Parts: sequence; C-alpha cells; structure tokens
Amino acid sequence: MKLAVIYDSVTGNTKQAAEWIAEGMNQVNGTDARAFHIDSVDAEFMACISGAVIGCPSYMAAMTPNMHAWLMSAGKLGLAGKLGGAFATEQYTHGGGETVIQSILTSELCFGMLCYSGGSSKGKPVIHRGPIGVNGNVELQNGMENYSQTFRIFGERFAQKAAELFGAD
Repeated sequence: MKLAVIYDSVTGNTKQAAEWIAEGMNQVNGTDARAFHIDSVDAEFMACISGAVIGCPSYMAAMTPNMHAWLMSAGKLGLAGKLGGAFATEQYTHGGGETVIQSILTSELCFGMLCYSGGSSKGKPVIHRGPIGVNGNVELQNGMENYSQTFRIFGERFAQKAAELFGAD
C-alpha cells in the first residue's frame, strides 16, 4: 500500500513534520509512505496511492498561498476515493493551525476523498482533525521535537485505517 505526505514548508518545520508522519505510516506492514514537497510530487507514485496527508504552515491563520495554488490544481492527481488527512505547523500556540487543517480537509472533500479522523476512539493523544506542531522560533517553550511523537502516531493510525479500507500490499 502506498501513501503520500504532501507538504509546503518554508523554514523546514513542516518538512520535518511530514517526514515524521511518513515514518509513522511506514510502521504499518506493507506500507510504502513517502513525503513530497508540493514542488516535487511524484505523479507516478501518486497514481498508485491509497491515501494522502497534506499539510503546510499557518500564515495569518490560513494555508500558504503556494499550498492553496497547489490544491487548486491537485484534482488532476485522481484523489477521489482515496483516504485524506491534514496537518499543520505554526509559530504560535494559537496561530491558526486548526483553520489550516479545516481548509485542507475541505479541499480533500471537494476532490471526493474520504477524510480520516481517529478522534477519541484511538485514545491519547486525541487527534480529531490532524496534528499541529508549534515551532520554537517564537515561543521558546515550544519546539517541533515536542510534537514528533504525535505526528508519528497520526501517521501510523492513518496507515492502519488505509490498510483496513483498501488492504495492504
């Protein structure tokens, strides 16, 4: 089963989060998960995926303009019927990550994707819509490393649901 994590990243924090999600996905037997920046998405790999998690940093409580533009053209990737998920990073604890995730999930629904949420059914950490990491650039008590396990757990749970829905290779 192939899964993709697609991201936009400016400082490298969102790239790191995407890699952690892919690591978590790859913990599920039979999973080949790969992370791609929006400028280097492998269309051949995408043609074979069962699901994709999409994420970006929050800028003014919204997705990046580059991610928005990419999503506007992503319909050509044939995402309908695939499992979808979202994640975000932000500089401030209340920096708009939830808004970013909701916007990405709305785009995925418009593509005809099935949006994943383990909600509280998977126990702690409870991840309703998708994980958010707060970097330590501004709030020194935070830092992406503090959220690494949450991103990995989300990736593993996402891959488990994809395997349940679509079967593992």
